[in-house]
Formats: sequence, structure tokens, C-alpha cells
Amino acid sequence: MDNRLNELRRKISGLRLQMLDMEASIRDQINHDRNCTESALRLMGMRQELTALVREWSLLGGGERLPTIQERLRENYRAVQKRKAPPKQKAEKRRLTARGERGRTAQVVRRQARQSVRD
Repeated sequence: MDNRLNELRRKISGLRLQMLDMEASIRDQINHDRNCTESALRLMGMRQELTALVREWSLLGGGERLPTIQERLRENYRAVQKRKAPPKQKAEKRRLTARGERGRTAQVVRRQARQSVRD
């Protein structure tokens, strides 16, 4: 019984997709001022077939509500995106100095570091 229900659901889903394609084809024919009578008749036949499948599905015990096409399109099937980590702050580059100024530059850097800690 469950296999038959699943088979009917697959047929209904496939038929809905075919109907969407047919509706798009009809819109395209109308936009280009062509006759869409045959496509419209095929679409009406698909609707009758869909009605029969849904009726059979409900008689076999398919009690859950079938979503409409608009509801199915609104569903979000995208994977959850991870948040990006905040950019790392760049470390200050060390300044290269001549050997004679080495000791004096280190003293200035230490003094500036102490002042920034106090602030």
C-alpha cells in the first residue's frame, strides 16, 4: 500500500513539473502571437489526469495535505551558510634600522608601547 502511495506521489510530482513546462510554453506562444489551442488542450488533459491521481491517492489513505506549486517554490533548499570570520587585524611590521640606531629605536618603541597601554 505504501509503495502505491509513493508511486502516486511521484506521478503527481512529475505531472506538476510537466504542467509548469506546458504553462511556460503557452505563455511563450501567447507572447509571440501564436495559436496555443493544442497546448491548452493538453494542459487541460494533464489537469484531469492530476485530479484523478489525487483522488486515487486520497482513497488509498494519503491524508497529508499536498503543497501547491507556489508553496513548493517558496521552500528553501539551500544549505545553511556559515558566517564569515571577522578579518584579522594586521600586525604592525617591524622597522628595519641601521645597526647604530638599534638601541635608540628600541627605546622609542618601548616608550610608545607603554604610553598606548596607559591610554
